[in-house]
Amino acid sequence: MAKWMPYKRNGLQRALMLTLLLGWALAVRSETLSSEAAPDAESSFPQRILSLDLCMDWILAYHVDRSRIAGLSPLHKRYPLPLKLNDWPAHDGSLEQIYQLQPDLILVGEYNALLLRNRLQTLHLPVAVVSLPQSLEQIEDYERSILQLTGLPANLATPAPDEQLHDLPTPRLLLLGANGIGTGPGTFEDQILRQAGWSNYLTDQGYVSLDLEQLVSDPPDALLWAAPDSPSLANRFAEHPALAGRIPEQRWLMTDYWRWQCPGPWTWGLIEQLRQAREVWN
Repeated sequence: MAKWMPYKRNGLQRALMLTLLLGWALAVRSETLSSEAAPDAESSFPQRILSLDLCMDWILAYHVDRSRIAGLSPLHKRYPLPLKLNDWPAHDGSLEQIYQLQPDLILVGEYNALLLRNRLQTLHLPVAVVSLPQSLEQIEDYERSILQLTGLPANLATPAPDEQLHDLPTPRLLLLGANGIGTGPGTFEDQILRQAGWSNYLTDQGYVSLDLEQLVSDPPDALLWAAPDSPSLANRFAEHPALAGRIPEQRWLMTDYWRWQCPGPWTWGLIEQLRQAREVWN
């Protein structure tokens, strides 16, 4: 009996210690599983993002920090934003170089780089095809989708409410592009003109080849030259003496050309420029 009691106490101590060890092991395992199930939010975001086209270049440059960019497309050097992107990483557009960069996320517009993006997907690289906005109302959703893909908070600045100009006459504005092409109703550009308080000079839908004689006989109230500043034979339509004589110089409007190339948050700045020109016109 004298020998049994110490042995019994040792058995209880061992059982208690085993219980404590088992509880500690279960707690550690539970914490590990919890950590694996909910990884650090920041580490789960793509840290090496690559673009395949100009509009994706611009939206990334606008929203994402340079340190997270694996490469912008070569197009951003031909059509630069008014941002300092000279030292930003870029790729040459080749499958080989993009694969070597091993990006965590590749962004491309729905109509761009079809063959290249299919080959990248075949190589199991993460390609996200993004639909560009087709209306002003879709710009916010477009931005939010980019922010969600890149793991950024969707804190977007809401555009100021439109000022109504119903008490003023609505001047007719012609948006003139290269090669004598005008932009009519049913286009994204037409929505921008109307949002800024103008009416469209053209009545035909879509993009229209302009008739110089018609323009001279019935000139628009104002003309916006939306083409690059570089001289080109394609731009001579707008420089024709007959057209210049019918539309006074003060009726030729100026906006930032780059804002027309891709829809995005900078579109609101374009609308404001046109609105200011509309107010001056009156």
